[in-house]
Amino acid sequence: MTRSEPTPFLAGEQQTRKPYKALWAVLLLGWVVSYADRTLTGPVVSWMIANEVGFIGESSDPRALGGLVGSLFFTGYMLTQYPGGRLGDRFGHREMIVLSLLWAGVLTLVSGVVVGLIAFVGARVLTGLGEGVFYSNDRTLILNHTPPKRRTLGLGVVISGLSIGLTIGIICTPLLIDWGSALGMGAEAWRMPFVVFAVVSLIVAGLCWYFFRARLGGRLQLGPPMLRLVGVSAPLLVAVLGLFIVADELRWPTWGTAIGSGVLAAIVIAVIVGRLRRTPEASTLLSRDIVIVYVAYIAILWNLWFFSFWSVEIVREATESSLLAAALTAAFNAGAGILGFPAGGWLADRALRKGYGRKPLLISFSVVYSLLVFAFALSISGDGEPSLFLLGLILFCSGLFFNALQPIAQGITGDLVPEKQRGSAFGLLNLISEIGAVASPVVSGVLRDATGSWAVGTWVAGGIMLASAGLYVLVREKRPQLQ
Repeated sequence: MTRSEPTPFLAGEQQTRKPYKALWAVLLLGWVVSYADRTLTGPVVSWMIANEVGFIGESSDPRALGGLVGSLFFTGYMLTQYPGGRLGDRFGHREMIVLSLLWAGVLTLVSGVVVGLIAFVGARVLTGLGEGVFYSNDRTLILNHTPPKRRTLGLGVVISGLSIGLTIGIICTPLLIDWGSALGMGAEAWRMPFVVFAVVSLIVAGLCWYFFRARLGGRLQLGPPMLRLVGVSAPLLVAVLGLFIVADELRWPTWGTAIGSGVLAAIVIAVIVGRLRRTPEASTLLSRDIVIVYVAYIAILWNLWFFSFWSVEIVREATESSLLAAALTAAFNAGAGILGFPAGGWLADRALRKGYGRKPLLISFSVVYSLLVFAFALSISGDGEPSLFLLGLILFCSGLFFNALQPIAQGITGDLVPEKQRGSAFGLLNLISEIGAVASPVVSGVLRDATGSWAVGTWVAGGIMLASAGLYVLVREKRPQLQ
């Protein structure tokens, strides 16, 4: 039996009833700490800008630079998506989950203690490289070990940890910075959230290791996949950090560095796709329908990290409120996923049982979300100050539909390929779609600095999402056999 195969105790329906729910719970915790670790950068950047301190606050174009730091993180994050899925298919998806959490915990701690912009960027890029292998292996474990009639629900329940992590990251980061200030850290108080979140991440990594070892397949072999992951990550780190250092030395504009990052990502994607096209797996991993999903999903990552990275700053500027008040309001968008993710999964499974399929839900949710984003753009346009209540309400309602559509799209993706290729499929999905996450923070920051308003970036985000709804119309959904 290879490591990518279902483990014996999950082979039958009678044996899966209790363990697969425990698996959901453990993976949900993984999403919580993973997203808290990556989300805290946005509020930290906002604090540096508001207080004009640190390597971001002292910059001449702080929002563009802050967005670039976020984009470089996601450049690292996207570049290990496909390699992470392939390593999971080969060495075991459990192993890659544990390695991802351990890696993220250690590098989040490093992010909080390094000195200087270049060292900080390097630490965040490394964090992204390690966290990039989580998604494809998490999605695969759920699909492989959950009964077909509950798979989309499982995808939704587990990924609700994303929203919990986002909410924790957005709300707790300002509180932890205030705690650091109270302890006398002064301008260095931004380091406190990194240290605290890192410790929690390492605890969750240990919990995952214990669960997998005790209840999901026995002893884990972390050495071989760790060496391979280091081998994959090292040249990618050199490429991304080298790009930033050259740009810094030559005084490139921030948008020029972002373009260079995008070119690097495009080269990696082209190399991976080119190699894959020469293999038998190309017929499924690069089929017409799944490629459409890969491209359409770019809009999801664009919108996810437009609001996750900048929502605190958008609300703070639009309402002239405090950082904490803005964070609490922005958290309504992230918190909506706690309801939206499982609701979307449940509705999709119900639609399958009724014989309707999941695609109509995916399209309609995408359209409704786009309209709500346009309403948000209108609210922050003009000279008036919108109320925190209005912005929080729109963010919450849009978050419900946005988060509900994600497990639906993921369920459709997993059913378009054979079980043994799911790690690779989800790796490709996030590799390609992370183009949105890489571009969104910096493009939106540049647009804000150029126009003096966040409205333009918001209109762009909604328009991209509306275009993705049109692409989903072209997808021919493959429905699983329900048991």
